Amino acid sequence: MNGAEALIRTLHSCGVDVCFANPGTSEMQLVAAIDRQEGMRAILGLFEGVVTGAADGYGRMADKPAVTLLHLGSGMGNGLANLHNARRAASPIINIVGEHATYHLHFDAPLTSDIAGIAAPVSDWVRTSRSSRDLARAGAEAFSAAQTYPGKVATVIAPADHAWCEGAAAVAPAPPVPAPRSPKAAVDAAVAALRSGKGAKCLFLGGRALREDTLWLAGRIAAASGARLVCETFPARHQRGAGRVPVEKLPYFGEQARAFLEGLETIVFCGAEPPVSFFAYPGKPSWLSPDKCNMVRLASAREDARAALEEVASALDAPAQPANVQQAQRVPCEEGKLNPAKVAAVLCELMPENAIVSDEAATATLALFPMTAGARPHDWLTLTGGAIGQGLPLAVGAAVACPDRKVIALQADGSGMYTNQALWTMAREQLDVVTIIFNNGSYAILNIELQRVGVGAPGPKALSMLDLTRPAIHWTHLAQGMGVPAVRAATTAEFRQALTEALNIKGPRLIEAML
Repeated sequence: MNGAEALIRTLHSCGVDVCFANPGTSEMQLVAAIDRQEGMRAILGLFEGVVTGAADGYGRMADKPAVTLLHLGSGMGNGLANLHNARRAASPIINIVGEHATYHLHFDAPLTSDIAGIAAPVSDWVRTSRSSRDLARAGAEAFSAAQTYPGKVATVIAPADHAWCEGAAAVAPAPPVPAPRSPKAAVDAAVAALRSGKGAKCLFLGGRALREDTLWLAGRIAAASGARLVCETFPARHQRGAGRVPVEKLPYFGEQARAFLEGLETIVFCGAEPPVSFFAYPGKPSWLSPDKCNMVRLASAREDARAALEEVASALDAPAQPANVQQAQRVPCEEGKLNPAKVAAVLCELMPENAIVSDEAATATLALFPMTAGARPHDWLTLTGGAIGQGLPLAVGAAVACPDRKVIALQADGSGMYTNQALWTMAREQLDVVTIIFNNGSYAILNIELQRVGVGAPGPKALSMLDLTRPAIHWTHLAQGMGVPAVRAATTAEFRQALTEALNIKGPRLIEAML
């Protein structure tokens, strides 16, 4: 077989069965190899940001990597923003990036670039194959790297001649590597801090610590120690809803976050690092933890959060039941003109059990997240790296990973325009995604940020750069043009009817919520 066939067969034997692709000429041998590999699903994205964002959503929900197929350095470059988010989410992803044939590089053809240099900032592992026989080995190594707990972004650069040359063979996958454990000293320090009766305490959670079973352990520890449970602002995957252990989410704005943590004398971190302000602001602190707080690092994001909390719970002789379990709760909803709070109330009422929420609703999230705490059990995925344009592709990947679960994409209008091509992929693959567009006709978050950085009286030019109404964007038309049935809703009654219908139909639907 040739190098491309050996690579794809190797990845499939490792358990990789989905490829999100936007290939070009340099990747045609890889396209042919995927075509010949039984059990490998190929999904086309019309923009590389859709491809990489979908791989992120897939990795978060499947806990194993999909592969992306990208065209040279320019294609990789187009997908960087969502690879940045994926790396922040610690999602397992394998990128295959085509390269010119090795003997063609010195001619400096128009698409020649430093692919390794482009890939490095958003990859945890990068390797260029050395021959057609080495390409499969690079793939096996990439799989091992991507599966490193809790997940990594691995990039294989595949020269075209390595893909088409014969004489290659598939490589057996390496045995999985166990997740690193927290040192005993870290566990002992956490136990001592939580056992101490001195002052207010908090268990600060992130990453895999926000999975249902691990949250249950955290709730038991809270029952034994009296500690508050707090989570990072933008978790990769948070399992929440009725019957699960609730946590307080750290506010987004730095001064609010600092006030939220004020008074804590001990913070034990598990699966997260000490929080910092998302941006710098004049006269406002970047470091958010209280200055004299005792901070204990129980487990980093790269150490087994569940095992660490099991050890702490055992040492504290924690009770079998957590301190608090979220009760089912519905939020009263007024009729009339739609706003984010009314959307949240209806969503809380109608969200099906085991739904997956992709949240890139920006300012609307301030109402959506707290008001859906008592909804049926669900997974909530957020914008981990802050690079907007993630929400719709993330929903694509989640729907591919979990075809029997309803996916709900909560999408701000401005950031949705970055990767609206994802709607086409939803339609082509008939993915079970309900997209809710929050159409307020502006980059509303930036209007807030303009004030927060001290711009007192912005002029018409400044305000025009945050306005999306000249011309107005018609999301229903965009969706229908890409094959997704869509409706507009301007009142609570219209939105409830539209969401009820969309949730009861299998396949993609879009609701444009006019705010």
